[in-house]
Amino acid sequence: MHPVLFHLGSLTVYTYGVLVATGVIVGLFTARWQARKIGLDPDRIWNLGIYMVLVALLGSKLWMLLSDWSYYMQNPREIFSFATLQSGGVFYGGMVGGLLFIILYVLWQKLRFLAVADAFSAPLALGHSIGRLGCFSAGCCWGKPTTLPWGITFTNPLAAQLVGTPLNVPLQPTQLMEAAAEFLNFLFLVWLGTRRKFTGELFAAWLILYGIERGSLEFIRGDPGRTLMFNGAVSLMQFVSLGMIMFGTWLFLKHKSETTPAAIPEPARR
Repeated sequence: MHPVLFHLGSLTVYTYGVLVATGVIVGLFTARWQARKIGLDPDRIWNLGIYMVLVALLGSKLWMLLSDWSYYMQNPREIFSFATLQSGGVFYGGMVGGLLFIILYVLWQKLRFLAVADAFSAPLALGHSIGRLGCFSAGCCWGKPTTLPWGITFTNPLAAQLVGTPLNVPLQPTQLMEAAAEFLNFLFLVWLGTRRKFTGELFAAWLILYGIERGSLEFIRGDPGRTLMFNGAVSLMQFVSLGMIMFGTWLFLKHKSETTPAAIPEPARR
């Protein structure tokens, strides 16, 4: 873990911010590359990506505030604090905000939503993978205590000060698990893109894969502010994950039903 990358005079450059920015930039260039393969205008996809990142950043912070609204109402200054400003927010808030913006953009530009979603699926997985390395560097999004051999022990007091990371306790490395899972998703989606059978296939695959991964990882996440429900048994993120899996599955089934030839009726019996 390495929360601070370096100091430049009075300016502190945080590793988290650098890695998240790197993920965004790499994702944008990858989306531009994917657009050419799918048959979309790379410049329009690039512009959409820039706007979507800004909206997603706002959405992620709004979700973070809403998920712990009672705390921020008691401490309203924290809403505009430097800690809130530098925080990446909640991923699902950014995803929902970005998704809504894409819908509005494609309607305005008269593009096919599923084609655009296909172009962004692999880049999103890659950018998110890099961003989760930033989470690991900062110590945020940590897992529950564990005695398993892959447990990670954080010791940097700055992480505890900035994001409340538990120190000197072996924790599940949920950040690295998610980073690895999303990178594998990226490789699979690039491979699947060379064999794409219908528009929306890459998007459907990512919805299912990430929904399963994030929904599973929520069981071993230990950080607060995830909107726990039913006495902490599940989180709101798991319901969102379930919705992603169901929607992705519906896209596959819809394609299958549209391409399955109609059954030949049997001759009438006399």
